Amino acid sequence: MKKTRRMSVDALLASYVQQFVGLKQQIEEVRYFCKGTVLKRMMKCGQQRCACHKDPTKRHGPYFEWTFKAKGKTVNLRLRPEEATVYTAATQQYRRLKSLLIRMEALSRKAVILFAKKACLEKDSETNKN
Repeated sequence: MKKTRRMSVDALLASYVQQFVGLKQQIEEVRYFCKGTVLKRMMKCGQQRCACHKDPTKRHGPYFEWTFKAKGKTVNLRLRPEEATVYTAATQQYRRLKSLLIRMEALSRKAVILFAKKACLEKDSETNKN
């Protein structure tokens, strides 16, 4: 009984190792990243007679902003359209990296539990031999 349990633990651990290696390879593919969000805004101007105040489809823009937190405060930086595409890609890379790390942590947690079980099984088998 214990031998089959040890084999299934070993097989499961091997599966976790393979998945973990795959996630590490995906992390190596991550390019430059930064956290935050790129917003595309259409704004009203300060002139009350302007059409942008009456019709939302006639607002001015688009204006791009990169929003992120620094030292607990929200920071907004206005971007040129060319910059917006670069920052959008960088924020997507950050989300991808974060997702990979969350998946790696969950997998690591499962693996650690199995490593602990395996250590207990090995200790039990040594005790039964003596």
